[in-house]
Amino acid sequence: MRSDLLAQVFAACERTPRATAIVGARGRELTFGGLRERALRIRDRLVAEGLERGDGVLYAVEPSPDAIAVALGVVAAGGVLVLADPGLAPEVLRARLRLARPRWVVAGSLLYAVTSFAPLRALARRRGVLLPGLRDPLPELELRHAYTGRWLPGVPRAAVRLRGLDEPVPPTDASPGEVDDPAAVIFTSGTTAHPRAVVHTRASLAAGLEIFRDRFPVEPGDVVHTDGLMLGLPALIGGATWSMPGPAKLIFERRVTHLYCVPVELAGLVARVERLPESLRHLLLGSAPAPPAVLRKAVAAAPGAEVLSVYAMTEALPIALAGAAEKLACAEGDLLGAPLPGVGVRFTEDQELVVSGPHVARGYLGEPPHDEVATGDLVRLDGQGRLVLLGRKKDMILRDGFNIYPSLYEPAIAALPGVADAAIVGLADPVTGDEEVVLALVPGDGFQEAAVRARLPALVDAGALPDRIAVLPDFPRSSRRKLDRAALRAAIGRP
Repeated sequence: MRSDLLAQVFAACERTPRATAIVGARGRELTFGGLRERALRIRDRLVAEGLERGDGVLYAVEPSPDAIAVALGVVAAGGVLVLADPGLAPEVLRARLRLARPRWVVAGSLLYAVTSFAPLRALARRRGVLLPGLRDPLPELELRHAYTGRWLPGVPRAAVRLRGLDEPVPPTDASPGEVDDPAAVIFTSGTTAHPRAVVHTRASLAAGLEIFRDRFPVEPGDVVHTDGLMLGLPALIGGATWSMPGPAKLIFERRVTHLYCVPVELAGLVARVERLPESLRHLLLGSAPAPPAVLRKAVAAAPGAEVLSVYAMTEALPIALAGAAEKLACAEGDLLGAPLPGVGVRFTEDQELVVSGPHVARGYLGEPPHDEVATGDLVRLDGQGRLVLLGRKKDMILRDGFNIYPSLYEPAIAALPGVADAAIVGLADPVTGDEEVVLALVPGDGFQEAAVRARLPALVDAGALPDRIAVLPDFPRSSRRKLDRAALRAAIGRP
């Protein structure tokens, strides 16, 4: 029998209804019982307003205890969460909406307000973010709207209010439809013209969480500090408290037992606090490779904790975990660890890792379902059956845990007036492992760097905006006249 994410979360809520389930960044708490009731009231309200099984719901709610209740309520209603980054460039958002074709938008009232008024949009633009309008992001879509938070000017007139729902909710089966129906759509790679999105089901997400919990167990009384669903949801299912990040002092005040960090975040954290709380038993690093310098800092800052590095991808969460000591002892490549129980692996002729298992996503939106997924990473097995990363097949850049795909933005930048060619490369910091994002430009007639910089927020996601611009007379090319990215990185160098 396939596991069901919703059933697991709600079962945990019924076991300990008075225990604290989630603590927000600002200290707001939500009990397990309150989380279940809130989610089911949101479910009932959305269904009453016409949300039907299979409806896509563009989800743009700031992380908070209420945001988790809203997400659970949407899925319990049979909706499919289409995860949206509020920092998306308008053209990127429109391209993704054309593929996903949602019927609903659920967003915070503040985001509606900011994206509806020119002065507020201008303020965001000056800070490097060109927010897309959520009221009518794509004219051909007839969208219904719902909002969280207090009503503010800019919220659509007919929007459904998801705050202050006080109707009692009796115990009920909160798992509509089949567990293999789509539950979440997560955009990853692709181009503006041809975006790509991963489709997960309640069953595939539940399987991934089970794999994770077997190696990274949590139980009542634990406090799991993370902003990620793949660690926060296992915390709830295990009866632990999900602590949402805020100021660094919170990990001490809340006596955190499990901490998740992107490597560059951890490097900044230990630079400020030196020692992590003695309550910490497990420190997990993920979303980007953890270089030796960060691993050493992690071990020094948390000598009583198990330090682990997770290897995963959106299509298959997770794949492997490796301890800090064994990673530091690996001299040839980046040790990823042994495949976790239930994770199948094979290798192509060129050593690309392909994974399978019950946690693998159903497929890509608009494409046939698949049973396995290519990782884009070149990997070998060592003598102990562990995965060792040799390099990346893709030209992906990792910064602050954000995957940046240069091909998504380069054509539009190269088409700007005065630009002859454009390329985006990443330069890895040897200490943190984080990558500096550099936009390399070949100038054409009438080139003005300031004019290009001013246009970038309209073309590039907020999380992918370059750290700096390098102007070169030409780009290095291979014998086949293809861009030689390695030579380009060497030509740019670090400042």
